[in-house]
Amino acid sequence: MRKQGAIGKESRLRLLEAAAEEFALSGFYQTKISSIVARAGLTQPAFYLYFESKEAAFAELVADFRNGLSQAVRDSHIGPGKNREDLKEAVVASLEQIYRFLGRNPALTRIGLYLSPESVGIKAEIAGLMEQNLIEEQQAGYYRQDLDAIFFAECLLAIIERLTLIKLLPGHETPSQLARQTQDLFFYGILDMQQRS
Repeated sequence: MRKQGAIGKESRLRLLEAAAEEFALSGFYQTKISSIVARAGLTQPAFYLYFESKEAAFAELVADFRNGLSQAVRDSHIGPGKNREDLKEAVVASLEQIYRFLGRNPALTRIGLYLSPESVGIKAEIAGLMEQNLIEEQQAGYYRQDLDAIFFAECLLAIIERLTLIKLLPGHETPSQLARQTQDLFFYGILDMQQRS
């Protein structure tokens, strides 16, 4: 019984992974259950053993993405007690955690962040979580007190969203590189400080 349970879990996972790849490649409407099971190396009856429909598999993938990204953002919060020297690296580590989640499963990220009708709502939730983190970090004395946390959270999310699409998913930059570049932009801006009068 236990072996069948393990085999069933493995088959279900293979179907979800195959579905993510097919949805990311072809979009929801063009993806067929036959293409999902072919990619997974399983049969259509096996698909219906685990999912009522293509819609159910898609909805589960979107929910997995939403939950995973939300947790990554919550975990990226920088707690109190950092000194100035440590803050820069803490911010890099925080951003890297988010980029690493987004890069771990590119197909799932494409679905949840760009293709799903729920993506707008997901991004609004993520911006809200980022705003909460920023407010708490601002209260810890890490950032300017006049910083508009809502504006900053929306800017940060927009940068992460765009860089994920054009740099991370195609493999042009690593999560670590993107985290460091994002942190550097926010900490130091674009002015050449040596040339300021």
